[in-house]
Amino acid sequence: GNSRGFLSMGGSHTLEKFFNQVAADVDDPQTNVSLKKRLKARLAINGNKRQQAETRERSDVRLYPLGSGSDYTPFLQHLGIASANLAFSGEGNGGSYHTLYDTYEHYTRWRDPNLAYGEALARVAGRATLRLANAPQLPFEFVAFADNVALYIQELEDLIEKMRKETQIQNAQLDEGIFELALDPTKSLKAPKRQAEVPHLNFAPLKNSLAQLQITAEKYNQTIGNGTLSAKDQTSVNQMLYMTERKLTRSHGLTGRSWYKHHIYAPGFYTGYGVKTIPGVREAIEIREFDEAGKQVTIAAEVLDSLTRQIKAILTLTAT
Repeated sequence: GNSRGFLSMGGSHTLEKFFNQVAADVDDPQTNVSLKKRLKARLAINGNKRQQAETRERSDVRLYPLGSGSDYTPFLQHLGIASANLAFSGEGNGGSYHTLYDTYEHYTRWRDPNLAYGEALARVAGRATLRLANAPQLPFEFVAFADNVALYIQELEDLIEKMRKETQIQNAQLDEGIFELALDPTKSLKAPKRQAEVPHLNFAPLKNSLAQLQITAEKYNQTIGNGTLSAKDQTSVNQMLYMTERKLTRSHGLTGRSWYKHHIYAPGFYTGYGVKTIPGVREAIEIREFDEAGKQVTIAAEVLDSLTRQIKAILTLTAT
């Protein structure tokens, strides 16, 4: 799927700072500025309002959360192994994937002339691989993870509030008989069914767990994230660091699809590759199973608590 254009970075948010550092160290083959700088320029012009603001207010570009893909799904969603997906896109003509036009000639003429972005992708992936393989201390970082989870929780609150207002309006229209007046009586289309009122969901457990994670993540950055540990401590810390993504999984998996065990990222039940963040809560809200949504809030809070305990264990280890 690679082509000419801008670097697309998706993955576990614990690797967000790491991939931003890599993107800052590789130049774009067309403009000779860093891939990160060119990507931020694109977001400043073509991004949504939040993305445009973040190009000025946030030093790093967010990794997009991963939904499904045959390369990384078993590792991330089933096993809880921090993963990433990299490609260039935005300026190459598409439409050739899985067709008889998916040829070397078509690719080099329309998608990536001179294979310039194929080489750039190799520089990004190769640099990332070498840094991970040779890093004395694995470059996992948790402040960015917590910041992204805060965004997802806000999205959940906005989602249920929007649903509440829309339900109230639609039920009022049903009571007033507006649909019957607006619909063509000679057609079979009928008014929607009345929906139960949307309750106020208690997000406090999830937000409290997030607050503790944010405090612990900041402390980790201040005391361990500077890479000044002894060789012995680094070995022990690395063994605990690469297990942090596992803390976001549960053996029982998601409701109705136990194979998907990650409770922060998952493909949507009906969206194919498309991602759902904090999926247990989000999808329960979307199908109006509000009691289930409350249970899933507790589970999501528990996985954040599990990650916080792992980071605290690292801090305790290095303090002794």
